Amino acid sequence: MSPYALPLIAPFVLLLSAGLSFSLSELHSRLVATVAEITALLALAVALVSVVTLVFLGAGESTLFGTAGIGLSTRLDAVSVTMLALVAFVGWIVVRYSRTYLDGEPRQSTFTGWLTAALASVLLLVQASNISQLVVSWMATSLCLHRLLLFYPGRIAAQRAARKKLLFTRIGAVSLITAAVLLTLAFGTTDIAAINAAARKGNVPLMAVSATILIALAAILKSAQFPTHGWLTEVMEAPTPVSALLHAGVINGGGFLLVRFADVMLLSPGTLAVLAIVGGFTALFGALVMLTQPSVKTSLAWSTVAQMGFMTLQCGLGLFSLALLHIVAHSLYKAHAFLSSGGAVEQVAAIRRPGPVAIPDGAAVCWAFIAALTIYAAIGAAFGTIFGFDHKTPQSLALGTILIFGVAYLLAQGMADAAPRVLTRMTAVYSLAAAFGYFALQTLAEWLTAGALPTTPTPGRLEWTLMVLAIISFGTVAVAQALFPLWSNHPAAAGLRVHLSNGLYINATFDRMLGGWSVRKPS
Repeated sequence: MSPYALPLIAPFVLLLSAGLSFSLSELHSRLVATVAEITALLALAVALVSVVTLVFLGAGESTLFGTAGIGLSTRLDAVSVTMLALVAFVGWIVVRYSRTYLDGEPRQSTFTGWLTAALASVLLLVQASNISQLVVSWMATSLCLHRLLLFYPGRIAAQRAARKKLLFTRIGAVSLITAAVLLTLAFGTTDIAAINAAARKGNVPLMAVSATILIALAAILKSAQFPTHGWLTEVMEAPTPVSALLHAGVINGGGFLLVRFADVMLLSPGTLAVLAIVGGFTALFGALVMLTQPSVKTSLAWSTVAQMGFMTLQCGLGLFSLALLHIVAHSLYKAHAFLSSGGAVEQVAAIRRPGPVAIPDGAAVCWAFIAALTIYAAIGAAFGTIFGFDHKTPQSLALGTILIFGVAYLLAQGMADAAPRVLTRMTAVYSLAAAFGYFALQTLAEWLTAGALPTTPTPGRLEWTLMVLAIISFGTVAVAQALFPLWSNHPAAAGLRVHLSNGLYINATFDRMLGGWSVRKPS
């Protein structure tokens, strides 16, 4: 067997585990859970071996197990092995956690079966070398997630979330299938690497450009972008492992799709602009609503909405290597956040807060933003001097400016009159670390994905307009957030908080539009 076909072992053993889960009765749930954990660990080992294979043998793909471009084949490159390792690692953690979390729960074996089947589908998706495998595994992932969302079928909110997700899934599947057909006809092949290589050369048919619109639509629907985000905020009705599983290549599958077809997406600047606008607005919207949520898990769900929006913004700006880095970083910390959310309330309640609360005034906020941007410029200049300024594209610098606004918010707390000196020193250190970390990780991501992903194109007038708009929008929200304590008692602020806590009623509007279809009363 070719070493490039080795990753196919991972989904194969997980599917065997899923078949065992469905075939045995609930009396053998502990055996099923044990087998699932072992196979998930084996899948992780296969993913790590795939990383070693890429390092020593270089990028490549296996032969096709099928005919006429339809079948199973795998590709090893920086994108696929990164996702393989991420999905396998998070998947193993979730399976291990589920073994204890659902111990003694009715239908535990069924849950374990759909969980391992979902992991197998995602692993097939991220290593796919041909479009047919990618499309089938994309739909299989959605099917498995639908079954997991309905693990508690008697919960009305769970039914509503699952049915809204099913609606968006069907639209996204049709979009992706149509895009696959158009790309196959345009390039005369189903091989993804060959399609990207041809797109990189330019002079492609109009059908390929049309396919970018459908790929973008499928990605938006998959990653719960505004206004299709409602189902994600209701996923709390499913068991906690499902929330963590979303970050093992499921909810961020839209970002992976855009990264996988990065060369094709660059053929249509208009489509990328739409992605930037939708992603940027979703990021701002999700972040604002997140701050108003009283529930830990609901707040985390809205945070995921915001993070997926920021990932889409990165793809829209052509920063595909940074989008891949974002997928990895967000998946790891958010999966951990969901799995550890049970003890978060107790930990927060145990924290003592002596002394007055540090509330920054306008002057402190102004100086904080000036200091943050100065730190960012200084660290950027230092990295540019050492590594060169060629790879510092305007898009990446604009993205860093947006990220540094979060640092400015922390600095504002440290510069408040009532802030203790320890807090001031800590925020200064964190500011330096954040700026250094951004440039370091950006350089590392671009180096690791060189050749696998295209370089960020030179921005035109449209791209410059989007970057300026994004900086102004995120900067305004960051300033408003820092100053919010000063006017939080105003009646208008209280009303705004109520509206934001309800997500500006977008989800409720969807529920009303769907009517009786969205909720099925339990029999």
